[in-house]
Amino acid sequence: MRWLSFIIAVAGIASVTAAIADPAIIYDLGGKFDKSFNESAFNGAEAWKAQSGSDYVEFQLKTAKQREDTIRRLANQGNNPVVMAGFSFQMALATVAPEFPGTKFVIIDAIVDEPNVRSVIFNDHEGMFLVGYISGLTTKTNVVGIVGGMESPLIRRFTCGYVQGVKTANPDIKVIQNMTGGTPSAWNDPIKGAALAKAQIAGGADIIAHAAGSTGLGVLQAAADAGIYGIGVDANQNYLYPGSVLTSMIRRVDFAVEKSFADGPDMTPGVLAFGLAEDGVGYALDVFNEDLLSNDTKRAVADMQAQIISGNFVVHNYTDDNRCPAN
Repeated sequence: MRWLSFIIAVAGIASVTAAIADPAIIYDLGGKFDKSFNESAFNGAEAWKAQSGSDYVEFQLKTAKQREDTIRRLANQGNNPVVMAGFSFQMALATVAPEFPGTKFVIIDAIVDEPNVRSVIFNDHEGMFLVGYISGLTTKTNVVGIVGGMESPLIRRFTCGYVQGVKTANPDIKVIQNMTGGTPSAWNDPIKGAALAKAQIAGGADIIAHAAGSTGLGVLQAAADAGIYGIGVDANQNYLYPGSVLTSMIRRVDFAVEKSFADGPDMTPGVLAFGLAEDGVGYALDVFNEDLLSNDTKRAVADMQAQIISGNFVVHNYTDDNRCPAN
């Protein structure tokens, strides 16, 4: 994959305790092992560790109030770079980064315009378009759904991309949309995720996607229990409920973390954007779901993906103007 060309070997041995230039990663609320966004970031850190033979420092947030203090503490103790998994770190990082001009910081899913910050963003709307397109080609009821996590422009970009994909396959399909909540706790509420999914199923949905972190685990379980399809996000979640997860929208958060650790304190700051053309997003096809998609669907999705990469088809980005023309 093109991503692999980014990864460079890093030599040296680091102690288990924090040392000068040891990289660090802070996971967002929802837990390191959320089977989704945070866990993908963790997998990237572990891949770098295996490649380099070095170690890193990690921190799992318990409350949103810890963000600024945690960034500052890691920078103070010499960790470099300090990577943050999640857009919710944006304001805290904008405050702390100028205090440590010699430290490099990385934020995933947000942009912080500081000379020592690398901002990694993904064209999530392109990946969600593809899984929405698959939903539109697969649904039998002509009703599908999606459950988002915390209400935010980022998650609206996910849901809008999904709706566009569904409507491109068939403009007459109904898409039921729900957000879990307006606070960071929305990322870690699988019970509410399951309840929202059940309500969508009662409304006729036979495929439900999620963009909700750990909350989405409840969505996938509810879909499997009801005998309908769920769609995973961020990491490949097809294996969680084999035969019930139609596909997963993959974002290579793992490679973003691995690359940032490998680049180290000498990394080039600025914005890195990864979409379909860079293999930064896509959809999962493996032994757990390859028989769920017809050959016609696979060919149609491959053709649509090629059109997006070539620029012949443009997926609307919600964050450009905060509207979703497909709704």
